[in-house]
Amino acid sequence: MKNIIGLVGTNSTESTNRQLLQYMAQHFEQKATIELLEIDQLPVFNKPENYTVLPEVQKLVDKIEAADGVVIATPEYDHSPTADLNNALAWLSYGVYPFVNKPVMVVGASYGTLGSSRAQLQLLQILEAPELQARTMPSSEFLLGNSLQAFDQEGNLVYEDKVEQLDGIFEDFLTFIEIIQQLPHSKETMVKAARNFNWENI
Repeated sequence: MKNIIGLVGTNSTESTNRQLLQYMAQHFEQKATIELLEIDQLPVFNKPENYTVLPEVQKLVDKIEAADGVVIATPEYDHSPTADLNNALAWLSYGVYPFVNKPVMVVGASYGTLGSSRAQLQLLQILEAPELQARTMPSSEFLLGNSLQAFDQEGNLVYEDKVEQLDGIFEDFLTFIEIIQQLPHSKETMVKAARNFNWENI
C-alpha cells in the first residue's frame, strides 16, 4: 500500500479542497494511506540569510520525503493558486528539496464551474521550477466544480461522473508512482542540480 501526502493548498478552515482530500483519504483507504498536511503554520517567506530550516518546514519536508507521492489540492484565487500555497512551496524549495523526483498529482475544487483549472495549470508550471523538479503526472487534471454542493453530510462526493473520473486518475497515479520508483538514479542528479541552481548566475 502506498503512503501518500495530501497537501491542503489553502489556510481556509472551510475549504472544499480540504473536503476533497478528506474524501480521497476515505474513498481510497484500501489502496493507499493518504495523510493530510496543512500549511497554515508557515510564516511568510522572506529568503533569510544564514538560513537554518525552520522546525515547521522540516516537519513538512520529512513527511513529503518519506511519502511515495503527493496529492496537492489547490483552490483558485484570481486565476492562480493561493498565496499560502505559493508561500509553502517557496519554503519547501529553499535549502531543502523534498519534491525533487517526487510523484505529484494535482486536483482542485471551486465554487464555480471551472474547478480551479487555471490555478492547476500555474501550479504544474511552478512544480517544474529548478528548485522543485517534481514529477507531475501528465494528462491527469481533476477539476471539481460547484464544490459547495459536491459533498453530502458524510463527506461523500455526490457527482457520480466525478467519482468515476477520480477513480481512474488515482489508479493511474498509483501506476505513475511505480514507474517513477523504477528511476532511482535520476533523483541524485536532480537534487544536485537543484542545490547548485542560482537565478543570479543565469
